[in-house]
Amino acid sequence: MLLTVKIKSLRLLAAATIGGVLTVLPLPLGDAGFTMPAALADDDDGDDDDGGSGGGDDNGRGGDRDNPAYHRGGGGFHDLRSLFRWPSRERRTLMRRPASTPEQAHNELIAIGLEEDAIAGLTQEGFAVDDRIQVSLIGSEMVRLIVPAGMTLDSARAAVVARSATAVVDLNHFYQPQSENKAGCSGEGCALVREIVGWPTSEITRCAKPPRIGLIDTAINIDHVTLTNTRLEVIRLSEGEATKSGAQHGTAVAALLIGASDSRVPGLLPGAELIAVDAFQRSGKSADIANIYDLVRALDMLVQRDVKVVNLSLTGPANAVLEKSVKAATESGMILVAAAGNDGPNAKPVYPAAYDDVIAVTAVDKGRNPYRRAVRGDYIDIAAPGVGVWTAASISGARQKTGTSFAAPFVTAAVSVLIAGDPDMSHESLEAKIRQFTDDIGKPGKDPVFGWGLLNASRLCEGSSDTKPSAL
Repeated sequence: MLLTVKIKSLRLLAAATIGGVLTVLPLPLGDAGFTMPAALADDDDGDDDDGGSGGGDDNGRGGDRDNPAYHRGGGGFHDLRSLFRWPSRERRTLMRRPASTPEQAHNELIAIGLEEDAIAGLTQEGFAVDDRIQVSLIGSEMVRLIVPAGMTLDSARAAVVARSATAVVDLNHFYQPQSENKAGCSGEGCALVREIVGWPTSEITRCAKPPRIGLIDTAINIDHVTLTNTRLEVIRLSEGEATKSGAQHGTAVAALLIGASDSRVPGLLPGAELIAVDAFQRSGKSADIANIYDLVRALDMLVQRDVKVVNLSLTGPANAVLEKSVKAATESGMILVAAAGNDGPNAKPVYPAAYDDVIAVTAVDKGRNPYRRAVRGDYIDIAAPGVGVWTAASISGARQKTGTSFAAPFVTAAVSVLIAGDPDMSHESLEAKIRQFTDDIGKPGKDPVFGWGLLNASRLCEGSSDTKPSAL
């Protein structure tokens, strides 16, 4: 087999004669002209393999060496891939973008505060009531309506509003987890991620008894060794096995929050009580989505369980029903911590993070650099580690995860410790206190990249006591 490498039209081409056929394979170049795909530090390798740590470092380099395909083929093919960090066939497949997920249900509306007369009138117009439930959080009933065939969602919403001037009506939008997967991790590198915020691992279980924590996420593998003997309760909203959400995301976030202290993935708050609501369903082959109807139901359940802090590592579009529910939850004393989103620095705001009453968390790497896919904006409140975070895989073992999803639990845990001595602390007082535990690493003051700055948890236990800490 003859191999040649040529530079042509600013693209690197590998030409090979295989079985008498000339094959030309393009190797895309990075910003510097010669950076191969495997060097993209924060890219999703899409690998949901649950078999353990893998072999790459925090930037995903080196993972192919653990893949048998890396050593197959022999001769020049192996040498060329070694020279240019060419990803394996498996990894090239995984690097492809997943199919896009729709933004909302194509024929559904969600309404709260809809009167019986209005519902009756809408039924006569061809609407169907698919489900309805009383939501104590907002003191009103929530109804899921099926839109008549042939009617657009905008026209349908206008028809519902015309029937009730006081009802809050919107589309049944879909929300998704905010994560990407990184293959492999070295012990020292993994520890550094947590160390950049000075998390007080050795003393955290002694300094405060955090209040009950809530989590709205995907399915969780409660049999994962990291989560055995933890105070974890999982509530699943959907009963259908065919649409059961994947356990990769929820397991990783739950382990990061409360993983057993003697496991490979010790949690930030081992011993804390976590109530997790699986509000997601599988869409297609790999996407997990949560709709507005189920997100509101999940929030309502957690309010009824007297949960004080809720982690929301999910994002989606603005929605009037969600906004009203979020406002009601925070007015009840609940603290919502949400991922800022992974749509890119120039993307539009995502929700629920962008709502005023929610603490929006962005991600940084272990060098304190902003995660390059994190959404930026004036609504960003605080930064935390979110690149190459070592946490549980869905079946067994552990691996690195990247995304604002994994930055949010750091702030959720910190808030839980801060309010341990004063569960009824106002949002204004909590915001002021959080600012005392940040390092301003961006422009002076609050900025759209880091918010108030990077979480500094080195004296978090001091902050949970009666002694008021000085500003960092």
